[in-house]
Amino acid sequence: MDMIQTKENREVKNSVFIDLFCYDRTAEDNVISLYNALHEETLPEGTRVEWMQLDNVIYMTLRNDVAFQVDGKTMIFAEHQSTINENMPLRSFLYAGRAYEQLVPDRGRYRKKRIALPYPEFYTFYNGKEKYIKETILRLSDSYKQNRNSEAMLELIVRVININLEEQHEILEKCPILKEYSQLMAMIRDNQCQGKKDAYKIAIQECISQGILKEYLQRKGSEVCNMLIADYNYELDMEVQREEAREEGFEEGRMAGMEKGLSEGMEKGMAEGRVEGIREGIREGRQEGRKEMILKVYSDGKTIAEIANFLGEPVEEIEKIINSCEWRQ
Repeated sequence: MDMIQTKENREVKNSVFIDLFCYDRTAEDNVISLYNALHEETLPEGTRVEWMQLDNVIYMTLRNDVAFQVDGKTMIFAEHQSTINENMPLRSFLYAGRAYEQLVPDRGRYRKKRIALPYPEFYTFYNGKEKYIKETILRLSDSYKQNRNSEAMLELIVRVININLEEQHEILEKCPILKEYSQLMAMIRDNQCQGKKDAYKIAIQECISQGILKEYLQRKGSEVCNMLIADYNYELDMEVQREEAREEGFEEGRMAGMEKGLSEGMEKGMAEGRVEGIREGIREGRQEGRKEMILKVYSDGKTIAEIANFLGEPVEEIEKIINSCEWRQ
């Protein structure tokens, strides 16, 4: 297995998806199986995969992108467990730029003769909890400020595939390893919904007993569990940041609304009453969302101290929330 690799960032953690399709000893067979599922013509036996690993293209501390060359193509796979990011074409564009910088030497860029480049393809595999369509296409040109109803001079297309089991996408039958990965994630979420502690460990044992990713999970069970925990912490971190962004957006909108109301001569009492009502609604919504996040992390095996440290809250406050919940009684 060949690899083009820059200095590895040891603080970055891999998701299970990335481990299966990039780092595990079975990764080459797995990624070829996924490639074949995406194309009508399958790769000939003995085809080699040339991996690419790039710095500064991963968000925060979780790696969820796979880049490699095969059959004269540069393939970029990404997994998303949270809401689909509509900026995936932009992200892929920046990713591709760094990839081609590796492929073409500095001196080669100034040659008069055209340089042959591998054909790029971009895919995002959605495995999130929110409902999403079975498959769609995202285009870089959709982000342009001005659309002149003509062909864009710069375009990039990302094919988004929903791999949740309930969507029954055909690719899951064509690529068994991808289907088994989706089955693992479905079991984890089912255990979480039932409020089971150690949801990851239970799901791993269930998969092994049912022959799902059996060899992989028997060989790397504890490591897989750690990757799943890191994956979930990343998702929680993203949710916290989204909540903060919503608060900032609400505050900006509130101020704009107040200014408009005053300019229109609204009575002070009415304006203050309306704003206070909105504030109270936001407070209640935030408390419910915060409680739900704390319960989910606790049910997955995190200690009260770890949760308090992660959220920057007093231990007593977290303990009070957990002890007050009906499911504990």
